[in-house]
Amino acid sequence: MVNIAILTGGDSEERVISLKSGQVVFDHLPKDRYRCFMIDIQKSEWKDVLSGTEIDKNDFSLTISGEKIRFACAFAALHGTPLEDGKMQGYLEMLGIPYTCCNGFVSALTMNKHNTKMQMAQYGNRIPMAKSVLLHRGEVVDQSRIEALGLPLFVKPNTHGSSFGVSKVKSSEALMPAIEEAFRFDREVVVESFLPGREFSNGALRVNGEVVVLPVTEIIPDDEFFTFAAKYEGRSKEVTPAEISPELAAQCQANSKFLYTALQCSGVVRFDYILVGETFHFLEANTIPGISPASIVPQQAVAYGWPLGEFFALLIEEARRVHE
Repeated sequence: MVNIAILTGGDSEERVISLKSGQVVFDHLPKDRYRCFMIDIQKSEWKDVLSGTEIDKNDFSLTISGEKIRFACAFAALHGTPLEDGKMQGYLEMLGIPYTCCNGFVSALTMNKHNTKMQMAQYGNRIPMAKSVLLHRGEVVDQSRIEALGLPLFVKPNTHGSSFGVSKVKSSEALMPAIEEAFRFDREVVVESFLPGREFSNGALRVNGEVVVLPVTEIIPDDEFFTFAAKYEGRSKEVTPAEISPELAAQCQANSKFLYTALQCSGVVRFDYILVGETFHFLEANTIPGISPASIVPQQAVAYGWPLGEFFALLIEEARRVHE
């Protein structure tokens, strides 16, 4: 029996989503192969959810009823800091514990929407993207420079997920309030030009060293964009596989494979797009995508032919294979 630490919780507003994701992993991993422990990471307190036992941070172990429990792998189900931004990975690597997500550098890079776009800009039009402006807290905002992108605009915290602090701005008067709202969640804010089109998402992972791209999902939100409520409260329709031509599906999947490889990703990563005309435009990468019952990647895994338990097991075994 292999001991697995399911990392969940976290220190950001995404904590509630992490706890749901962690529970899904705990419920679905095959119990005849894995002995699972949900480890709630919150500030300096790291505890096993069921027993309340604290983790020994010297070796990332648990001692329950006199038994010292060490882990063969850490399953990444923690959205936001301190895992999705890469802070924990170095600690796990120093202890020799495999983990089912991108390494610290790639996680930190992709958590930063602006830096990800800059990294991909070197490939020119291979990966089309929206035009954008980066703002820093405390600097004077040049509103005319931003409005030169054209209205409407999207305003987003630069290193935050789950659509917290995201606004669609349709007027000059609404711009500064939207920027102030985004700054509530981050020290940097990205303002992007609006891309008129349909929204799609596509996951990719490695299995035995080969990149496997999952079916494409179209997201049809009840609101004007994919808000928190659309993502987690049922205010959207998700169609998997997406009802698009084989050629468009192949284009999206080719982009995902290119992004996964170019960004040197590990584990399962979800890439979000807007389809403008016949061309997919890259929005952002999610290196620890939601795996709660309402999330997109589980839908894609099942559509591919993997029950969730098998899908989660593949992520664990790939992480352990790479670590050997």
